[in-house]
Amino acid sequence: MLSIYFKEINAFFSSLIGYIVIGVFLAIMGLVMFVFPDTSILNYKYATLEQLFEMAPVIFMFLIPAITMSSFAEEQRSGTIELLATRPITDLHIILGKYMASFTLVAFALIPTVLYYYTVYQLGSPVGNLDSGAILGSYIGLFLLAGTFVAIGLFASSLSNNQIVAFILATFFCFLIHWGFDFFSRMPVFVGKVDDLIQMFGIDYHYLSISRGLLDTRDLLYFLSVIALFIMLTLVAVERRKW
Repeated sequence: MLSIYFKEINAFFSSLIGYIVIGVFLAIMGLVMFVFPDTSILNYKYATLEQLFEMAPVIFMFLIPAITMSSFAEEQRSGTIELLATRPITDLHIILGKYMASFTLVAFALIPTVLYYYTVYQLGSPVGNLDSGAILGSYIGLFLLAGTFVAIGLFASSLSNNQIVAFILATFFCFLIHWGFDFFSRMPVFVGKVDDLIQMFGIDYHYLSISRGLLDTRDLLYFLSVIALFIMLTLVAVERRKW
């Protein structure tokens, strides 16, 4: 698994992929946080990082599929997936190695945003007038959300040997699981507590819950379960070649 992990990490940073992903994410977040007048914290009357945690899922919905789209699609197109299968490593280890490599790249993009926290911390009046507990919870939620999107992206990549198709499928699945259930719950056919139950199937419900600074084991179990589900689905899709 480690050999696959280092191979993927080397592939990201030996080309422009890793640098473009990190640069694009930080550039967009920098514009949202400090430049665009409607979202700039400089125009707010209080110190907050709400813009970061509201916009990051939207950016990740396109950025993470772009990272994962070639994970299996390119391997299947070029035939190198068969070479991987001949190595003394299981399909699950291959998937986990690719998963951890993609997640590491996303983490590298998130870590520099700590500078935004420091900036807002200094801008507070008095200095440090921030809800650090809620911010920590939001960061944990953001990492869990990123991990979920990576698992979805790998699954989409395993369904096709075309990277564009894999990207579109991953973006659609991420949107559906993140916001789709919330939209479905608003349909007039769902009344009473049924709409709340449907919302609980969506990522957004649990992401907002963690962002309040309260770590509920139900939210953690939800994210871990969804990640495990899509890794297992990816395993089934990869093993199709043996059938």
